[in-house]
Amino acid sequence: AEGEDIRRGAYMEVREHRMASLTKPGAVLQRPHRTLDFMKRVRGGLILSRQEVQGRVLVVDDEPRIRELLRKYLVAEGFAVGEAADGDAALAEISGDAWDLIVLDLMLPGRDGWDVCRQIRKTRDTPVIMLTARGDEMDKVLGLELGADDYIVKPFSPREVVARVKAVLRRVHKTPGEEKQLSLCGVVVDPAARAVTVTVTGNNVTLTPKEFDLLWELAKAPGRVFRREELLDLIWGYDFYGDSRTVDTHITRLREKLSRAGAPSFIATVWGVGYKFEETQNA
Repeated sequence: AEGEDIRRGAYMEVREHRMASLTKPGAVLQRPHRTLDFMKRVRGGLILSRQEVQGRVLVVDDEPRIRELLRKYLVAEGFAVGEAADGDAALAEISGDAWDLIVLDLMLPGRDGWDVCRQIRKTRDTPVIMLTARGDEMDKVLGLELGADDYIVKPFSPREVVARVKAVLRRVHKTPGEEKQLSLCGVVVDPAARAVTVTVTGNNVTLTPKEFDLLWELAKAPGRVFRREELLDLIWGYDFYGDSRTVDTHITRLREKLSRAGAPSFIATVWGVGYKFEETQNA
């Protein structure tokens, strides 16, 4: 009933626009700007409100009920939503269009969510929130190691998923302000372009949004020791439900990527505390 009311409101908006056109002297009945596209998206459930689109979210789950539920709540918050029922369909959507965030179920038929996430990370740093009915700690660790930005265990509240989507997008899209690029240890970190380049080899380092944010926070304060809990708050936000091992996992991946690109090892472990950016670090 709620969905029908919103759809009816969308139709009325178009109807009012058309009637307003006829009240003008010499007016000719015309379709309002982008009416066709707008109505197609209304019928498809992609836009159910008048507010500006907040972002484009792809929901990947083999259960139609879950896709419909998440679509309803996300659309109500101003997101444009696409759907995929399996891994291959998800990769086709991702390769053919630009998405701001992907909500990805792990237990998909055929190509599972692990493999989908792995394929995404080969070419894109699009944020990924994983959904799973399995709450095993190793599943969470593996998901984060593959580059997931957050992890939600079923059953879940759709409002919680929407809140997580907003939180991840806020962190990814936060503006760099007046911060300038940093050049340390033969690595250039550019916050505006969110790019990392090893100057000696000329290699660009492909990082996930979280990996980049983690490197940026450490590089901005060389020598300062960051506690794991502090990094969790800075990078993942206070509303993140994971634990400090998430930081360890991302630091490991960050070190590996920098090393493969030819960068020196400059992220030092401070045992029992956390990490720091150390220009003379060799191990």
